[in-house]
Amino acid sequence: MLVIPAIDIKDGRCVRLRQGRMDEETVFSDDPVAVAGRWVEAGARRLHIVDLDGAVSGEPVNHGLIADICRNHPDLPVQVGGGIRDEDTVEAYLFAGVRWVIIGTKAVNTPHLIAELCSEFPSHICVGLDTKDGRLAVDGWSKLSHHDVFDLAQRFEADGIEAIIHTDIGRDGMLGGVNVESTVALARAVHVPLIASGGVRSLDDIRALCEVEDDGIIGAITGRAIYEGTLDFAAGQRLADSLG
Repeated sequence: MLVIPAIDIKDGRCVRLRQGRMDEETVFSDDPVAVAGRWVEAGARRLHIVDLDGAVSGEPVNHGLIADICRNHPDLPVQVGGGIRDEDTVEAYLFAGVRWVIIGTKAVNTPHLIAELCSEFPSHICVGLDTKDGRLAVDGWSKLSHHDVFDLAQRFEADGIEAIIHTDIGRDGMLGGVNVESTVALARAVHVPLIASGGVRSLDDIRALCEVEDDGIIGAITGRAIYEGTLDFAAGQRLADSLG
């Protein structure tokens, strides 16, 4: 299982939010490109990047910084989400060196788009299914949808997505531990790989996810924990390797 560092970009800086609230930010660096280099040096095998400004505006805002990260680390698989809502944006990110794009709000609000994107860009489309109290959230987590997360996940699997990134918003940025139960429930509902996000705090969370890796969980995204030091990223990946 991969331990995947998160780089959330807002106003050109590397930040972390609490439960997705844009007014609850902690700035960890003014240089996201340097932060990416830090995680690469620590042994990262994939990066998770979110354009938070893009998630709110509905279009890329920090594309240039993300392109710089890809240019500096051409062999590193990068997945990007935030404000990706049309084919032109997907194409621009792939051209910049991004390996996978994550469709969130648009996937929920316009599900038929996913089939079109998977046909146009095979092997490059993931969906982000972000839930709060069992309901799907959209528009930078500012609104809740009435769509059923399991039904949508199965539909997108049939469309040909590469993976699902599942975030428990209530846990995100709170260092309260991963919601293993809901993560496993979604992973068991589909056959595509699932990447867990939200609440990773320590090696115990990595260990807990490794115990259910066989259910289809291929990675754990971690943000605040590795920036505040409650989780040593390199130690987390070593543990995952030893248990995998």
